Formats: sequence, C-alpha cells, structure tokens
Amino acid sequence: MTYLLALDQGTSSSRAIVFDDEGQIVAMAQRELRQIFPQPGQVEHDAMEIWQGQLATAREALAKAGLHAADIKALGITNQRETTVLWNRKTGLPIHHALVWQDRRAEPTCAALREQGLTPLVQRKTGLVIDAYFSASKLKWLLDHVPGARAQAERGELAFGTIDCWLVWQLTNGAVHATDVSNASRTMLFNVRTSRWDEELLAALDIPPSVLPEVHPSSHQFGVVAAEHLGGEILIGGIAGDQQAALFGQACFKAGMAKNTYGTGCFMLMHSGGQFQNSANGLITTSAAQIGTTPEFALEGSVFIGGAVVQWLRDGLQAIKGSGEVQSLAESVPDAGGVMFVPAFTGLGAPYWRAEARGAIVGLTRGSTLAHIARAALESIAFQSAALLQAMSLDAVAGGGAAVSELRVDGGACVNNLLMQFQADLLGIPVVRPRVIETTALGAAYLAGLSCGVYRDLKELEGHWQAERVFRPTLPRERAQELMANWERAVRQACAT
Repeated sequence: MTYLLALDQGTSSSRAIVFDDEGQIVAMAQRELRQIFPQPGQVEHDAMEIWQGQLATAREALAKAGLHAADIKALGITNQRETTVLWNRKTGLPIHHALVWQDRRAEPTCAALREQGLTPLVQRKTGLVIDAYFSASKLKWLLDHVPGARAQAERGELAFGTIDCWLVWQLTNGAVHATDVSNASRTMLFNVRTSRWDEELLAALDIPPSVLPEVHPSSHQFGVVAAEHLGGEILIGGIAGDQQAALFGQACFKAGMAKNTYGTGCFMLMHSGGQFQNSANGLITTSAAQIGTTPEFALEGSVFIGGAVVQWLRDGLQAIKGSGEVQSLAESVPDAGGVMFVPAFTGLGAPYWRAEARGAIVGLTRGSTLAHIARAALESIAFQSAALLQAMSLDAVAGGGAAVSELRVDGGACVNNLLMQFQADLLGIPVVRPRVIETTALGAAYLAGLSCGVYRDLKELEGHWQAERVFRPTLPRERAQELMANWERAVRQACAT
C-alpha cells in the first residue's frame, strides 16, 4: 500500500491526515489553534505555535497509522490563505505574530490605493479587488510598524510567506523558501497572467522583492523534509491554498464545476479553465491549483464568517457548550421566526465587499428565543453562500458558460444536514456531499501524489470521487426568493450601522 501525508493548517486548527492511494483516510490528528485579538478588527496567530502544532499532529498521525517516514511517498501542504508571516532568515523566527486573513488593520493602506485609482490595475493583473483581506497590505503594515523591519528587509535579512511557505521553510530547516501559484495569487502582488511577482504592484506597496519566495506549480517537488522532524526524509510534493486544494480534492477539474467549503469562513469556487475572467458581480478571479505551468483559473467568492458564527454562539453568546449542539438547538424551532443574523464581525466579503459592515441580528420580537437566534445563525451561512452562487452563475453565463447546476460541498459544517438542506432549498439545485469530506487535505495529498507518480493523471483521480448524500431542493422558488430578499434587506441594515 502507498501512503500520502497531508498537512492541513487552517484558521482554527492544525491537522495532519494520512491517506492511502485510493484517497481513504488511514489516520488523523488535530490541534486547536489559539486566536489572538489585540484590538477590534485585528486577528493574529503565533506562527511558532502553528509550526510546532502542525509538526506535532504530523507525528501523531504517523504514530496512529503505525507508519514511519519511509512508508510515506510524499507530503502535501494546504493552508489558510492570505495569512502573513515575516521572519528572520538567519534565526528562522517571526518578527511579529502572523496577521490572519480576517485582520482588517491594513484597511487605510487599501483605501489609499483605491484613492490613487489603482483598482482597475490590481484587478487586471491579479484578478483581485483591493482589500485588506489579501497579504500585500498586511506585509506593508509589518514592514512599516515593526521597529527596524523595513531596514532589515532592505538588507535581505527577512523572508515573507503565507503559511505554506512558512511551514516549508521550517520543515526544510530553511533550505527552501517557496510557495505555489494558488497561494501567490492571494497576495495581491502576483500577476496571474504572467505567473510572476509584479514589479509595478511591488512598487505601489513599497515591498522589497528580496522578501518574496519562489513560485512553482501546485504539484511540484518543492524539497525534502529534514529527517529530524519526522524520523526520516519525506518529499514535499504538493502545495495549494486551502480553497484551491478543496476544489482539486472535489475533482472539480473542468470549467463550470463548483464547490463550497464550510469552514471558519465559506469559500465557493467555480473552475473556469484557462480563461481569465474578471467578475462583474463582486467575485474575484484566482489561480486554481496547477499540475503544470499552464495557468488555470477559478472564480471565487469568500464569506469571512461561516462556521465561526457557531463558535461565537458558543464562546461569545454562550448559547451552547459545544459546537455540536447547534443543530439540535436550531431544530427545536420550526424556523427562525423572522430573525435574520448577519455575522459581519469583520466586515462583509463577496459579493458585497463592505469593510464597514458589522454584525447584526434583526427581526427580533418578544417571542424570539436563543433557538431562533441559533437557527438564524446557521441559516446565515446558507444565505451568504446563496448570494455567492447567484453572482457566480451570472458571471458564468456572461462568460459564455452555463449557470452552476450542482454544488459540491465540504468542510466541517457540511455534516450539518439542516444547513445542507436549507442550502439546497435556497439555491434550487442539488447540493452534493462526498464520502470523504476532508477534501482540502485530500486535494493536497492528490497534488503530492501526482508529482511523484502515485497517480497517472486527473482522470484517475476523478474515479476516486464518490457522493455520500445528495440534498435536493424542496422549497418553492417563490419562497426561496422571498427569503433571499429578506436577507438582502438585513445586509443593508448591517451596512448602515
């Protein structure tokens, strides 16, 4: 039997999963990741905690599987994207906490770029909108605000990376400073048309090129894990940002195929093949995971707060003791009783892009209960995702394709049957849950397996994908449209606060 190891470094946890060559899970280990909130709108992670936790889960997963490094054909990495780490090349230590993708402190930089009229340039070169979500403004903030950082960077002493890049540096003991196209495309510094770091964008943000990693295809032999970490050398054969990895793990290899990942945030991607298409409906264009040098693209919509709304019910409102209790609490009422919950804790992402929006619960009456709020919180995940799919279908049709006809789903919250059924009802198309819902890690494993010959081609991988359950819409379209209109009204209220 051939085995692959995937490191899945997410926003709320670090995981390691051992897969066999048929894509079945052999063993898994997970550790929760501490969230740091210095001020409102700011979110940080301890990069050393990420590295040490991820290494510990890798060792634990191998031990659970009863395997050694020599049994692993290759290792793949998938990661929370946009989160920004800046570290000292000599010591290997970060000079500041990692700035998480949710962090909004660099919004003034983005506002200045917009005022300079750079929005069309950024969209044309990167496929992105100018937003503090992406890495570039976070990196500039670190260079400008950490004492001595800019001078160190100018001397070539600092290295920048997204989390994949940080892990590769640590795994190889500093021998490799590299990322893949899918992660590079999330920085707002990478020209996805030329597959190169863009000099004009670097100059606009005053970023020294010396801090940047090399960029390779997602399926590539990046380097070798130093033997001391996992008991032997292992090839690092694949890297992809978590959402592109999930698209790959869902076998969405062809234009028009779409998936939605329900994690801390929600991320919907539709493969658009080799066609670079700017969205007219608030979405972004991103590089899909690539197995070669030919560029491939996807349209993407990002919801900043998805499953994290359940964490807020648990930790903030203390309405539940554990996240697993939310479905039973929500099901204790027949509907949300007119309550709408817009979880814009850090602004609204696609298709709205309203940085100033804040969380709002509207439609409360004397009869509203915690159960109604819990149900509205769950439904907010589906409402935000439905808004994304509407925008995506409009762009697909405008580009000469067809509206999305099926949505493949994954991520932790997709196990919630109430949520998945409500999602299908809002969308009016089948929602398909696969047998292996760990598709983010699976995508990383597949990319690693392709680079070292475990798999022949994409056709072989398509044969591994299997559906576990199909949720079909049961709600009349008129009622679904009425609910979406109510949602849009609640969004306008959240943006007015």
